[in-house]
Amino acid sequence: MWIQLFAIAAGFGLLVWGADRFVTGAAGTARNLGVSPLIIGLTIVGFGTSAPEILVSAVAAWQGNPGLAVGNAIGSNITNIALILGTTALVVPLTVHSGAIRREFPVLIVTTLVAYLLLSDGILGIGDGAMLLLGLAVLLSWMVYLGLTSRELDPMVAEYEAEVPRDLSLGRSLLWLVLGLVVLLVSSRLLVWGAVGIAQFLGVSDLIIGLTIVALGTSLPELAASLASALKNEHDIAIGNVIGSNMFNLLAVLGLPGIIQPGPIEDVVLTRDFPVMALFTVALLIMAYGFRSWGRINRLEGGLLLGGYLAYQTLLYFTARS
Repeated sequence: MWIQLFAIAAGFGLLVWGADRFVTGAAGTARNLGVSPLIIGLTIVGFGTSAPEILVSAVAAWQGNPGLAVGNAIGSNITNIALILGTTALVVPLTVHSGAIRREFPVLIVTTLVAYLLLSDGILGIGDGAMLLLGLAVLLSWMVYLGLTSRELDPMVAEYEAEVPRDLSLGRSLLWLVLGLVVLLVSSRLLVWGAVGIAQFLGVSDLIIGLTIVALGTSLPELAASLASALKNEHDIAIGNVIGSNMFNLLAVLGLPGIIQPGPIEDVVLTRDFPVMALFTVALLIMAYGFRSWGRINRLEGGLLLGGYLAYQTLLYFTARS
C-alpha cells in the first residue's frame, strides 16, 4: 500500500508541474504565432488546466477502469466549484465583470443537462462519447469566435494580457509544451496505477477513488490558478478557469471513456453524484452570474460552498464504509 501512496503523491506533484509547463508552453507558442490573449485564455489555458483530468481519464479507461474516469470527471467539477471557488472566495471575495464569463454560464448549464441526458440510460457508450467530443469541438469553436468578436473593453482581455508569457521564444515555448505533455502522460499512468491499487486494498470501487482522491489531485492546477489570480485581483480569470475547466471535464474527460471503454455506469452516478454536481453548478450560477448587477461570490457564499463539499465527502465516506 505504501508504494501506491507514494505513486499517488508523486503523480500529483508531477501532474501540477507538468500542467503548469504545458500551459506555459502552449500559451507562449500561441502568443508567438500571433493569437490574441483572450483566445489563449478562453481555450488554451482552460484546456491546459484540464489536461490532468483528460489524460488520467484516458489512461484509466484504456487500462479498464472507466469508473475511475467517470468519477474523475464528475468529482473534479464538484471540487472545482465547491472546494476551489469556496476556498478562493473565503480568501478573496470574487466579483465577475466579464461579459465573456456571463455568456459562458448558460453554456455550462446546457452542457451539464446534455451530459445527464446522454447518461440517463445508465450506459456511457461510443455514441455518447462521440456526442460529447463533438460538443467539445463546437465549444472550442465558439470560444475562438467569442475571442475574435469580444470588445476590447472586456476586463478579461487585460487580465489575460498580463498573464500570457511575453518573454518566451517560440523554440523555448515548444520545448515546455512537449516536456509538459510528456510529464503529464507519465504522471497520469503513475497516478492511475496508485489509485487502482489503493481502491483494491481498501475494497472500494474505482468510482469512489475517482470522486475523491483523484478528483482532488487532478484539480490542483485549477486551485493554484484560481488562488493566484484572485490574489492578483484577476477575479474573472479565477472564475473563468473553473467554468472552462468544468465544461472541458463534461465533454472531454467524460467523453473519452465512452470512446475507449464503453459500458454501463454505476447507478449512484445518476442518483447521487451527478445531481450533487448539478446542484453546485446551479448554485454557482445564482451566486456569480449577477442578474441585476455584477456577480459576486462573498465569503459567506464561499463558506457555504466549502461546507457543501465537506458534506459531500462525508457522504462518500459513509457510502464507502457501507
